[in-house]
Amino acid sequence: MVQTNKIELGKIGESIALETAKRRGYQMVATNVRTPYGEIDLILKTTHQLIFAEVKTRTSFSFGYPEQAITALKLSHMIQSAQFYMLQNNLRDEYRIDVISILYDSNKHQVANLEWIENVTASE
Repeated sequence: MVQTNKIELGKIGESIALETAKRRGYQMVATNVRTPYGEIDLILKTTHQLIFAEVKTRTSFSFGYPEQAITALKLSHMIQSAQFYMLQNNLRDEYRIDVISILYDSNKHQVANLEWIENVTASE
């Protein structure tokens, strides 16, 4: 069995997420942007809005689905980070916060499952 450390797995997940974003027609604005509230994994752009994306990658469902790692506190930090970035860059574009959940098979070096959850802060 191939072991993949946490940092390496995170980088693999971000690379997969970025390639998926490009296939969707999104443009990359920035990666791994640090704010006082945490790090923004990916900042993407469509014709109409910015997307602040959190990428969660796991090699199994042993500890639940990757997106289950987004706690209320983490979500709050994601919102604050996005707002900080918008303010710092004097942006008034519409934006949303997405979560990209990846199950990665490290033995086969391929994606086993990818879920792109759009607008996680929208109330339903």
